[in-house]
Amino acid sequence: MIISIASGKGGTGKTTVAVNLALSLGADIQYFDCDVEEPNGHLFMNPEWKGHHAFSVSIPDVDEPTCSFCGKCGEICEYHAILPIKDHVLVFPELCHSCGGCWLVCPEGAISKKEREIGVIEEGVRDGVEFIHGKLNIGEVLAPPLIKAVKSAAKESHTVIIDAPPGTSCPVIEAVNGSDYIILVTEPTPFGLNDLKLAVEMVRLLKMEFGVIVNKAGIGNDDVYHYCEEENIPVLMKIPNDRKIAEAYSKGSMIIDIYPEYRETFTELYDTIVKATTS
Repeated sequence: MIISIASGKGGTGKTTVAVNLALSLGADIQYFDCDVEEPNGHLFMNPEWKGHHAFSVSIPDVDEPTCSFCGKCGEICEYHAILPIKDHVLVFPELCHSCGGCWLVCPEGAISKKEREIGVIEEGVRDGVEFIHGKLNIGEVLAPPLIKAVKSAAKESHTVIIDAPPGTSCPVIEAVNGSDYIILVTEPTPFGLNDLKLAVEMVRLLKMEFGVIVNKAGIGNDDVYHYCEEENIPVLMKIPNDRKIAEAYSKGSMIIDIYPEYRETFTELYDTIVKATTS
């Protein structure tokens, strides 16, 4: 079972749901923080670190004395990461998506590949829950390859909880790809509803099963609930706008730390998801 927690906007409570769910379930759980541009799950999980390693992507390395400057590498590159000009080849590493097309089409064999470090993957454990996150280096823009690398550690014998990036762009698509179920976290405000609609459109295009958790329930209005009812979207859970929860969050504590009874609530949430995916 792979469950992704996503949202149309940042700050709705994805990490709140993800960490509490992971630690409520206990054994045979993996938690992946795939918000690699700004991971914060570790602030709440506080794992015992077990290791880390650099993550690199392949980029073209041109041997210009061998190059005939035919231009085929530039023609195949969709992202304009390589550009032959007269008697020189310009390479823009930050634009390269490591597809390998340029070194495959080069008739002279003048292009090889070299590695460029763009981030790091760190691993740890908390109460039996395996914790893995990626951290993209400052200034890097290609989150999907690092997200894919984090997800490659998934074990078939474990339930995987994925804390996805906010929004509906490429990093989110990569994070939720292959999931059995998606939890969309929203808040009952006009902004929350607007971005929930974007997220719903995304998961429906992906043809994935999903439900909604309303965080900070009690603020704003009822438009989110009306929307979910009209669109036949299950509201899986409501987390109240509770000052104690907000204060705990600001100190790096979780809901289940201050309200232990919520462990059962999150376990029931998981059971509901299992039934939805097996029925």
